[in-house]
Amino acid sequence: MKGPLFYSKILLFGEYGIIKDSRGLSIPYNFYKGALKIDDLDSDLKTKSNRELSSYVNHLESIHHKKDTPVKFDLESLKDDIGQGMYFDSSIPQGYGVGSSGALVATIYDKYALEKITILENLNQTKLQKLKKIFAEMEAFFHGKSSGLDPLNSYLSLPILIKSKNNIEPAGIPSQTKVGKGAVFLLDTGKVGQTAPMVNIFMENMKQEGFRKMLKDKFIKHTDASVDSFLKGDINALFSNVKSLSKIVLENFKPMIPKHFHSLWEKGIETNAYYLKLCGSGGGGYMLGFTEDIEKAKKTLKDYKVEVVYNF
Repeated sequence: MKGPLFYSKILLFGEYGIIKDSRGLSIPYNFYKGALKIDDLDSDLKTKSNRELSSYVNHLESIHHKKDTPVKFDLESLKDDIGQGMYFDSSIPQGYGVGSSGALVATIYDKYALEKITILENLNQTKLQKLKKIFAEMEAFFHGKSSGLDPLNSYLSLPILIKSKNNIEPAGIPSQTKVGKGAVFLLDTGKVGQTAPMVNIFMENMKQEGFRKMLKDKFIKHTDASVDSFLKGDINALFSNVKSLSKIVLENFKPMIPKHFHSLWEKGIETNAYYLKLCGSGGGGYMLGFTEDIEKAKKTLKDYKVEVVYNF
């Protein structure tokens, strides 16, 4: 058995802000992917994944048996497949902010959900919100709390525009240009990040009036403007807003940026060679970079692993 492939995702804009109703934009990233498999291979990764799936079944059972559950599963088939050694064969790095658990959730839903909403249907707002709710409950096992957006992105394999908590839609993004010098890239911190502790820090900060005001008046303002300018293809406005966002994050989200990257972050703002922002919750994993000249950025960041994900 080999299931269909599901891809990683990148939240270009909206990290933390979407918790408080900012806009957001999430895109599939097809470089990393995963699928459910049953085979005769013997490896530690396979054994570990199979064990994790066994633990995950208990969480899915609790959703299945809930009185007002939004989804039921073919638990018998799932348990039988796990008993035969099924595992999630994935190249998506865990703890890197690119949706490893989201892809797994999408895969499980696709194969084992009963009366599932398929990607071939007319995905109106009601169906998208129902899928998001289902995925949030399914992914909560991995993070304690989930918006459901990562699995939704992986399941649909489409860019998703988050207009507000209760308003999401598939989005058309500008076509990539192979000759353009501008790019969005991933920068590897070399350290695995943990989502839950970062979210806890954010929620603690939200108890302070000054932090809430900064989030509303600065962070969300520039996040919303970045989304708009990206979708319109207004590169000048985009880089102006991303530079502002980069400064705001450095000043107010320092715990989410690994310490040895603080000076590198600042260097990008001072030289305009690139602007860094969080990729997901931060704390490690990937950081997201925006540059108007990718070759110049690569030279400046020559000691680091850079992966281009989108060209302007």
